[in-house]
Amino acid sequence: MPDEAPRRPWLHSDRPVPRRVLRPLQEFLSTSAAGGVVLLVAIAVALLWANSPFSGGYERFWATRFAVSLGSWGIDENLRWWVNDGLMAPFFLLVGLEIKRELLTGELRDRRAALLPAAAALGGMIVPAIIYLALNAGDTGSRAWVSAMPTDIVVALGILTLAGTAAPPSLKPFLLTLAIVDDILTVLAIAVFSSQEVRWMPLLVALGSVAVALGMQRIHVRASAVYVVIGLMLWIALQRSGVSPALAGVLIGFLTPAVAFQRPRAVSVEAHRTADDTLDDPDPPDVDAPHWLRLAALSREAVSPLARVEHLLLPWVTLIVLPLFALANAGMALSGGAIAQAVHSRVALGLVFGRIVGKLVGIVLACWILVRAGVASLPSQAGWPHMVGVGAAAAAAFSVSLLVVDLTLPVELQVVAKIGILASVVLGGTIALAVFRAESRQSS
Repeated sequence: MPDEAPRRPWLHSDRPVPRRVLRPLQEFLSTSAAGGVVLLVAIAVALLWANSPFSGGYERFWATRFAVSLGSWGIDENLRWWVNDGLMAPFFLLVGLEIKRELLTGELRDRRAALLPAAAALGGMIVPAIIYLALNAGDTGSRAWVSAMPTDIVVALGILTLAGTAAPPSLKPFLLTLAIVDDILTVLAIAVFSSQEVRWMPLLVALGSVAVALGMQRIHVRASAVYVVIGLMLWIALQRSGVSPALAGVLIGFLTPAVAFQRPRAVSVEAHRTADDTLDDPDPPDVDAPHWLRLAALSREAVSPLARVEHLLLPWVTLIVLPLFALANAGMALSGGAIAQAVHSRVALGLVFGRIVGKLVGIVLACWILVRAGVASLPSQAGWPHMVGVGAAAAAAFSVSLLVVDLTLPVELQVVAKIGILASVVLGGTIALAVFRAESRQSS
């Protein structure tokens, strides 16, 4: 009797290379820590490149012009712009998808369960912004106050993973929910406060693109290519309007359907019918291909577009887009003069104190108020030292903070701001790991 088990691909075979090299690498890349590790490696590479004998090549490379044109229309920008405003659009699309999923089926669906992390997110944004603005009131640097607020979920989850058993498992969903609420408010703040002078005609075209997407959904258009074209139109229109085109990703994420087109039972019935109507060894081999292609299309539609796009984007965003963003923006000359300038810069100090002190105090204080009032309780097996660790992990933000700095600050202030952001990543991660491990030793 022939073997009815599916044939294993080469990657899952018992050959030495897949078994000893590729599968362990694949397993690591599928963990939540992988994105944070790759991001940190990209930051290190950018810093080494910018401070090496080849440092001149760093800026020359990212200043390379790349143009896309069609007739009289065109975009001619450098590679750094294409990374920051182009490649970051899928990142914001993933953010939009995660926000919508959490609102519909995740922690944010249960208002009581979401109350504590939502309040923590709000406190962890307000206090850093106040500290930053207090140190930069009246200066040009005050325009970057939004950069003191975001939580970098990739880095924060990486810190929790590195903490291992010292961090209770309940902290992960708490931190995820906190980050989602943080993302919602940060995106709104970027859209309102960090955009350039708005041009209304392209903005109306962007709104028209959103209306077209809604209309396509209403008449049940399912072709992915249609929505890709609409997304590109939205991105171009926002780029022309003065609003950060990366925010097109968030809008498309909110528009992505969260309900599958096909019911699983209907697909199961069709699968049995297809298996009964086809041969195991047809001659010619592809005579039954139309049946199986139709079943493959139906099976694909048994998963919601939101889940499919999120599954497709997650590895690309965490392992390629964000590391490329870090590589393009984290490279800076860390000379004694630059560090001394950052130490005396109110922008850098505002970011460090805003993030390290503000995030930690804002998150812990918001949680304490709600727990004290009896309207919420701490995550299971977590104590107040663990919440201090969460606050420190949330302070280690990188990607969105750098993006806001790029949008709001003049070039001469961007270097000191980036040094402040890097310092907050190092300090936040170190404090969080130290707190988690100290609490673990004390409890054991």
